[in-house]
Amino acid sequence: MAGYLDQYGAGYEQRARVVKWVVFSLLAALIGGGVLYFVFRNYRQEVQGRRFLRLLEEKNYPAAYALWGCTEAAPCPNYPFDRFLHDWGPDRLPSGRAFEIVRTRACGSGVILTVNAGGRQEEQLWVERKDLTIAFSPWPGCPPGR
Repeated sequence: MAGYLDQYGAGYEQRARVVKWVVFSLLAALIGGGVLYFVFRNYRQEVQGRRFLRLLEEKNYPAAYALWGCTEAAPCPNYPFDRFLHDWGPDRLPSGRAFEIVRTRACGSGVILTVNAGGRQEEQLWVERKDLTIAFSPWPGCPPGR
């Protein structure tokens, strides 16, 4: 005759296995999500920066100027097209050398892209998060508290 407590704890091993599987799955999802966040958090801004640099290399200056939120017909008041050409025009890129993004930093409402400008010097560009417009970075680095 079976005792009253003979079946006590039956199924515990299976329940423990399920709980362990759920806990490890949640931890893996959290770690994977964190890694993906830090890898892709500036992805859209980097793509916009690469698009700008590609347009410069293709010498499509009006389209590159449009990424600044300006056009030749409606130029920016403080950054006319001729000044843009002076900063980014054909004399800026030495032959056979290209622009490249060497560093990105999230900062407040935008991202600071450090760009190697044809091997000559580094420029820092600001890409606004909400509308992806490009400008010169207002700071050399992200100010404290941002």
